[in-house]
Amino acid sequence: MTSLTIVANIIANEDKIELVKSELLALIDATRAEEGCINYDLHQDNNNPAHFTFYENWTSPELLQAHLRSAHIAKYKTATEGAVASFTLNEMTRIG
Repeated sequence: MTSLTIVANIIANEDKIELVKSELLALIDATRAEEGCINYDLHQDNNNPAHFTFYENWTSPELLQAHLRSAHIAKYKTATEGAVASFTLNEMTRIG
């Protein structure tokens, strides 16, 4: 199988943008060090600062699942409980 691409969209509550941003930034180094992580890049919308997107590539679905069960993801979820208006995760395969 080719690599698995993830596009994760996080919309922070308007009054929690800086908290969510800080917690998302804290995920980067630990995640990039994980087995199977090809890239893990965080973006913030230029017109809507509450909208964050992770663009990620993983070597396998199993290693993505290990990431989602990691201690740093659990810490992020606890720290941002009630601060995120919406979260979507799309698993995608590059076709061209």
